[in-house]
Amino acid sequence: MSILVAGPEPITDRRDLVAALERGNKPKSDWRIGTEHEKFPFCVHNRTPIPYGGEHGIRAMLEGLTRFGWEPVMEGENIIGLESGNGERGNISLEPGGQFELSGAALETLHQTCSELHDHLAQVKEVGAEHGIGFLGLGFTPNWRRDEIPVMPKGRYKIMTEYMKKVGTMGLDMMYRSCTVQVNLDFASEPDMVKKLRVGVALQPVATAIFANSPFTEGKPNGYLSYRSHVWTDTDKARSGMIPFVFEDGFGFERYVDYALDVPMYFVYRDGKYIDATGQSFRDFLNGKLPALPGETPTRGDWNNHLTTIFPEARIKNYMEMRGADGGPWARICALPAFWVGLMYDQSSLDAAWDLVKDWTAEERQGLRDGVAKHGLHTPFRGGTLLDVARRAVEISRAGLDARGNGDGVGGTEAIHLSAVEAIVAKGKSPAEELLELYHGRWNGSVDPVFEEFAF
Repeated sequence: MSILVAGPEPITDRRDLVAALERGNKPKSDWRIGTEHEKFPFCVHNRTPIPYGGEHGIRAMLEGLTRFGWEPVMEGENIIGLESGNGERGNISLEPGGQFELSGAALETLHQTCSELHDHLAQVKEVGAEHGIGFLGLGFTPNWRRDEIPVMPKGRYKIMTEYMKKVGTMGLDMMYRSCTVQVNLDFASEPDMVKKLRVGVALQPVATAIFANSPFTEGKPNGYLSYRSHVWTDTDKARSGMIPFVFEDGFGFERYVDYALDVPMYFVYRDGKYIDATGQSFRDFLNGKLPALPGETPTRGDWNNHLTTIFPEARIKNYMEMRGADGGPWARICALPAFWVGLMYDQSSLDAAWDLVKDWTAEERQGLRDGVAKHGLHTPFRGGTLLDVARRAVEISRAGLDARGNGDGVGGTEAIHLSAVEAIVAKGKSPAEELLELYHGRWNGSVDPVFEEFAF
């Protein structure tokens, strides 16, 4: 989850909120790619979670990374993240159960994205080796119970932990036991945003299926290919899901603002402290009637922070986030932004992707979302399976990447980063299915080998 956004500018009415989203409009020459990925730190010696404190804990890991020029982000006396002074390298944030997240910089090409990833993993491997810490790329912890996972000392997580118990049955699993990969993309205008968000929401189950990588819970198969995706189905229905209203006539920035205003708040951040505002209304905040801060009205920073607590399958802020994929190994981290950039950043490919999904009904989109966590690419759809859609989507993506014309210096385009996805759809088998084959075969019914064979 994001490091909090500063922004003291006052917000006086709903129009200010719409304008905040409109400021995301950028000419195509300024479109960038931002990749976020989470990973589980674990003790190499005994494959257990890493506590925050201690000589070889998460804090020591974060402090060790400052040798590479990262600057600490503090909450009280605790270091809870890292940032680059000029913002050119993004930031490193700490998830509730100690998951490390790199929120990458806004970069021009996928080649730069993969280079950034390589540098980051080299850094964490160097520091991690000094502390006996390894990192695992998976969508869900394969064998840890929730009560075994240490809680990171961030005020927002304390508030969220208590609230999650009231609004769903699996919110704490989402917070403490899951990992994802996301890509952040730009839009040129309101119509461009609308088309991209509709394509993104509709095809999110395809991304979930291709990147499904969480078939184990507490050491056993859990009956799902993406248990991480399943967890989101009962985390907090007020702030997650397929947001069908984006397909309604007239949808745009104003309608998204109205949606966000109706999502219950988590907190307000003031003077370095989190104020519990769970269940309260940002609409009341606009009118100076927020019970947690009576008489106060929000700032732009409050609005930006509220937008980070909304978790649909795809969402918008000053950019658009694709949120449907499980965490995974290095090659698939590069492949996720490749998949979406190919679909979104070439107009012909975006038009083709929209043609692919534009006649799907809300019931069909929801049916794919409901089925994909368990069935992956085999999810039934229109007389075939989701694999048929995935293959067409990947074809469109490759064409879009080739059309961008960004060479790698040795004759390839950005489409080289799509190869991991192309291999998956060629086999018709998600990564989770291959993990299950290993579990029932060479691993002899144990998940322990995953910490050796699938660690970064």
